[in-house]
Amino acid sequence: MDIIPTSLKIVLYIIIFLYGVVIGSFVNVCICRIPRGESIVKVRSHCENCGYQLRWYDLIPLFSYLALGGKCRKCRERISVQHLVIEVLNGCLYILIFSVCNISVESLLYCLAGSALLALAIIDFKTYEIPLGFNIFIGVLGIARVITDYTNWLEYVIGFVAVSGFLYLLFLLSKGRAIGGGDIKLMAACGLLLGWKLIILAFLFGCIVGAVTHVIRMRVSGEDHVLAMGPYLAIGVMVAALWGNTFLTWYLGSLI
Repeated sequence: MDIIPTSLKIVLYIIIFLYGVVIGSFVNVCICRIPRGESIVKVRSHCENCGYQLRWYDLIPLFSYLALGGKCRKCRERISVQHLVIEVLNGCLYILIFSVCNISVESLLYCLAGSALLALAIIDFKTYEIPLGFNIFIGVLGIARVITDYTNWLEYVIGFVAVSGFLYLLFLLSKGRAIGGGDIKLMAACGLLLGWKLIILAFLFGCIVGAVTHVIRMRVSGEDHVLAMGPYLAIGVMVAALWGNTFLTWYLGSLI
């Protein structure tokens, strides 16, 4: 976006942020309903306390929450601040992705993948399960990535098994005690999206962040030894997607 005038760039970033906020609203729906087994398309949005069916003006992302003071219009029960945080976080994520990758197909794919990773990270953190639908969705994005960068198709195919194959072997040897099936599928789908170099980097970074964070949580809040890897793998994937190539170029250059 360097060649775009500053005024136009600001407008563009505002549009990208608002688009991210809208998608973030849907991410909230997924986070709230999927663990409960509710439909994300058939069931109308409603207050979880009184059952009030939300009107269209109650569903304007970001603005409705602020206008209502974070409370239900009917029963005045407080609405979880998670709704606001996820919408803003998703909007900021979209701005970050476009600022790093510029206007490209890659940015669009990473934005959609980022929203899916955000949703599955929170669900896995709460339930220790990664819904299969998210992995399928990211896998479809991976197929789109292969098509749009078909000259490097082998890199993505290898990426599909580079980490997931290792994790599957670990799964078999430990009889499912060391790693979850959802994590294996996640690394396969993300490997197809990123390619083998970046998915290995994503996995290593996710493991480091997960190990350090979980040790701190165990000491501070008394968390048990059970670790939900989804959130940390999601962080690793996004970091590798945005800065992985820069890091690899720097690292390989330092070896010469």
